Amino acid sequence: MIHRAYSQLANQGLNYIATNQSVETTMERLAEGESWCAVVDGHVVGTVTIFAPGEQTGCNYYRNERPCAFGQFAIEPIHQGKGIGKLLLDVAERRGREWGATTLACDTSELAHDLISMYRKWGFEIVGEADWRPSVNYKSVILGRPIK
Repeated sequence: MIHRAYSQLANQGLNYIATNQSVETTMERLAEGESWCAVVDGHVVGTVTIFAPGEQTGCNYYRNERPCAFGQFAIEPIHQGKGIGKLLLDVAERRGREWGATTLACDTSELAHDLISMYRKWGFEIVGEADWRPSVNYKSVILGRPIK
């Protein structure tokens, strides 16, 4: 499901880890934080992994601002645009609030213009940058929004 969700980005030449990660890597990445799945008719159609403040420290923004960060965010393509992603982000925001975070944040390729536009519609702004190369083949932007 994650490979299918990230396939459009892979087709753009963006080598996200999620575009080709193994089942074992998926399980390891899901276990790094608190993971949630959306299920429709008994099938997993979405996922997000949420990190409490201070758990993600791989870049200056995550280290210094200590947001509630999220990753492994994916929605099955045929279920995109139905509000499932927003529901998963509502869970991330609620957990962030419970953990005392004031910001919800994620990172993505600076070249993923459609994805950045979607996050902006959801109230996110670019708040920093990161460089995860050589694990990926692009520079990243950090997107954040205040937790309500």
